[in-house]
Amino acid sequence: MFNPSKDEVRNFFIDAWRRRSTGVLTPLETLAVSWMEQHPEYHEDLSAPDALERDYGVEAGRSNPFLHLSMHLSITEQVSIDQPPGIRQACQLLSARRGEHEAHHAIMECLGQMLWSAQRSGLPPDGEAYVDCVRRAATRD
Repeated sequence: MFNPSKDEVRNFFIDAWRRRSTGVLTPLETLAVSWMEQHPEYHEDLSAPDALERDYGVEAGRSNPFLHLSMHLSITEQVSIDQPPGIRQACQLLSARRGEHEAHHAIMECLGQMLWSAQRSGLPPDGEAYVDCVRRAATRD
């Protein structure tokens, strides 16, 4: 199983961002750059000389760009392979109402809730509850 370290994740995004203008990117890097381009608020973080060392603790009052972008990639992968089952359709329903980017942000809330519940209970993540959360988001205004 692929389990990158914090530095490996950060290096992946920083390197892809730096090399985006060359046009020589892997398919995953191309996808990552497309999400990075949709988040101009992270561009300075991705280009900063101290990007590997920056702290994004809750007390800093801002989101961790590397975590946020990683979640976009995770959700994109989940939807592409429909895992957990039903996530593709739920995401499509939500995207039809809010657009893909905003749908991903709503899905992140559900993903975070599922992971928090699993950590708290000591049980495996509940994919069905996760998909149900996304479906509920798709039917709310």
